[in-house]
Amino acid sequence: MSGQNELFKKLSDAVVSMEEDETRSLSEEVVSQQLDAYEAIDQGLADGMARAGQLFEEEEYFIPELLMCSDAMYAGLEVLKPHVKSEATGEKHKVVIGVIQGDTHDIGKNLVKIMLETSGFEVYDLGRDIPPEKFVEKAQETHADIIALSTLMTTTMDGMAEVIRILGQQGIRDKYKVMIGGGPISQGFADKIGADGYSINAADAVRLARRLTGGAA
Repeated sequence: MSGQNELFKKLSDAVVSMEEDETRSLSEEVVSQQLDAYEAIDQGLADGMARAGQLFEEEEYFIPELLMCSDAMYAGLEVLKPHVKSEATGEKHKVVIGVIQGDTHDIGKNLVKIMLETSGFEVYDLGRDIPPEKFVEKAQETHADIIALSTLMTTTMDGMAEVIRILGQQGIRDKYKVMIGGGPISQGFADKIGADGYSINAADAVRLARRLTGGAA
């Protein structure tokens, strides 16, 4: 077990260090040792990307570094994703995800999307800087189970509340579970705006999505 944890830590470090080839070869090692690919993505690749995101927020990393970390993460994903044990039985639950209008930070959202997809969810990614009504329209169009909203800025948090207000105005609030996340978001804010759940990171978002759709957390 300690060897596994050490390997996942190396994976995380390789992503933070922007080492694309190293990330790929460590991911191949995970596969050859028959370790859990999902855990390697969660505790290795996603953890590394979350750390890179933190460095970006602290202005130690900038866009070029972040893109190179992202390249490393995707190199590892390419190797690991085919080995994730599918937990999807029957019809997949659908999630509409995006970053709320006014915010263009999408690293966290991208991580959540990847983790949801590897966990068997069907994900419709709207991208970033998305008006509240677009989330509602897409959820109706795709018959989604969950609307997942992200922001890293306090100034755009009210857009999340607006999505829930629109659902209420249209009399369809009970049709969708709304989950929110991002740097300034808290459980208190989720309760205040009437969201169904809040997650602190990508792995937690998957557990929350499973709970909201009636699956095991």
